[in-house]
Amino acid sequence: MHIAISGNIGSGKTTLTAMLARHYGWQARYEAVDNNPYLEDYYKDIHRWSFNLEVYFLKERFRDLLDIARCPHTVVQDRTIYEGVYVFMENNKDMGNLTERDYETYMELFQQMTDVVHMPDLMIYLKASVPHLVANIWQRGRDYEQSIQIDYLENLNRRYDDFIRKRYPGRVITIDKDALDFKNNPKDFAQIVDRIDHELYGLFS
Repeated sequence: MHIAISGNIGSGKTTLTAMLARHYGWQARYEAVDNNPYLEDYYKDIHRWSFNLEVYFLKERFRDLLDIARCPHTVVQDRTIYEGVYVFMENNKDMGNLTERDYETYMELFQQMTDVVHMPDLMIYLKASVPHLVANIWQRGRDYEQSIQIDYLENLNRRYDDFIRKRYPGRVITIDKDALDFKNNPKDFAQIVDRIDHELYGLFS
């Protein structure tokens, strides 16, 4: 089984991935961030490095899907190939950071990839306000993230909502992250587990 955690930068995806992996005994699959050779350059010069960054992420996420398909255990994944395309890449395109030629090449590659893989059995969307995201980004202190602009996060939030409501055909649970502190409050985490149990197994703990 394949469980995916989606959400904007700073929404708590990595934390929830780790906690669910421990709780259920699932195998965690994390997004390649710290070892990404383009990420720091991207935040310094988004226009120059957008296509390089997006192709790198697409390649990594496709490899993850192939590995997940071969895994005999349930996998919980931090971010998916779908939001990488329909949220981040399309946001970069609309900001003028990808040419039409690059966009068409990228989308053709994405379609070929998704023709041979399956979408997650369940996606858990962490919906968070921009102030909440900014506070989390500041708290974790990654240098390359400190220059992220408010309007960039706002654009991503709008695209995430559109992606979840209109563009993603799979099964989704939406979690209001602003109202929960699942990292520090066991009752909040238990609420999420109850919703997952109900969705996957038809029961509450």
